[in-house]
Amino acid sequence: MFYWLLLPLAGHIHVFNLFRYITFRAGGACLTALIISFWLGPKLIRKLRALQRHGQPIRADGPERHLIEKKGTPTMGGTLILLALGASTLLWADLSNGYVWATLMVTFGYGAIGFADDFLKLTKRNTKGVSGRARLLGEAAIGLVAALWMAHLMPPAIADGVALPFFKNLLIPLGFMFPVFGLLVMMGSANAVNFTDGLDGLATVPTMIAAAVFGLIAYLVGNRIFAGYLEIHFVPGVGELTVFLSALIGAGMGFLWFNAPPAAVFMGDTGSLSLGGALGAVAVATKNEIVLAIVGGLFVVETISVIVQVFWFKRTGRRVFLMAPLHHHFEKKGWAEPTIVIRFWIISMILGLVGLATLKIR
Repeated sequence: MFYWLLLPLAGHIHVFNLFRYITFRAGGACLTALIISFWLGPKLIRKLRALQRHGQPIRADGPERHLIEKKGTPTMGGTLILLALGASTLLWADLSNGYVWATLMVTFGYGAIGFADDFLKLTKRNTKGVSGRARLLGEAAIGLVAALWMAHLMPPAIADGVALPFFKNLLIPLGFMFPVFGLLVMMGSANAVNFTDGLDGLATVPTMIAAAVFGLIAYLVGNRIFAGYLEIHFVPGVGELTVFLSALIGAGMGFLWFNAPPAAVFMGDTGSLSLGGALGAVAVATKNEIVLAIVGGLFVVETISVIVQVFWFKRTGRRVFLMAPLHHHFEKKGWAEPTIVIRFWIISMILGLVGLATLKIR
C-alpha cells in the first residue's frame, strides 16, 4: 500500500526514491509488524483468555510439569502473527508481484487449517482437532495451487527444476512432477514446524532465523548481478519476498515478547502451520528447497524423531526416545525448559550459517 501510494512521488521528490528499494521496504515491514504486534498483542490475549477459560488442552501423556505450569494458557496466538504479518506485507510489498500473493495464500491458507484445528481442540476439550486426512488434503490442495502458480511465474528454463546445494548450475528437471514436489515441501515444512512447537519460544526463533536466511537468499536470487556472481539461479521478481520475510521476522519478535517463558499465549497450530507453510513456499519460489532442509534442520530432526518413535513402537512395542518430538525427550531426561530452548536456538543459528554458506560453495 505504501509502495503504491508513494512510488509515483519518487520521480518528483528525491526522498521517496527510498520506496523503490527492497532493503528499505524490508526494514519498514519488519518495524511495522513489530509495532502492530506490540499494540495488538495485549488486546488479543485478553480476548483469547476470555474466550478460552481453560486454555489450551494439555496432553495427558506429556511431561508432568506441563499439566501444572502451562495449564490455562490460551492458544491461537498465531492469529497475532498473521495479522501483523499480513498488514505489514500489504503496506510495504509490491502487490503486483505474484510471488507475494502466492506466499500469502499458503501462509493464510495453512493458518486457516491450523485455526480450525485449534478451535476444534478447544471446543472438544481434547488434543485431537481436524482429522489427519482432512488436514493433509487441505494442505495438499493449497500447496498444489501455490506450486503451479509459482512455476507459471518462473522462466520456463527453471520452472520445473530442483537445484542442489554445492553443485553450480545443476538443475534436476522434474517436469510435471514439480508441483507435487513443491506441495510436499510446503506440507513438510508446515508440519515440521508444528512438531517443533512444544515449548515456549522453541519454534518462533528458529523460524525467524530461517526467515532471515531466506530473506537474504530471496534478495540475492532476485538480483541478476548477485545471482550471476554467486552462480545461482536467477528468479526475476522473487526478491520482493524479502519484504514478506522481514515482516515475518517483525511479527515473530512481537509474538515472542508475549510467548517468552512463562508464555502468556501459545501460537497453536494457527501459528505453526502458517509459519512452516510460509518457509516452504519461499523455498519453492527461490529454488532453494534443499537448502530449507539444512537451514530448518532442527525442524527436520524433530520430525524424524516422531517418525522413528512411531515406526519403532509399532514394530517392537518399545520406544527409542523417552517421548517424541525430541524436545520432550530432553524434558523427560530432566533438562530445564530454558536450557532446551536456548540450545535448540543455537543449533538453528549454526544451521542457518551453513545454509548461507551453500550459496558461495556451490
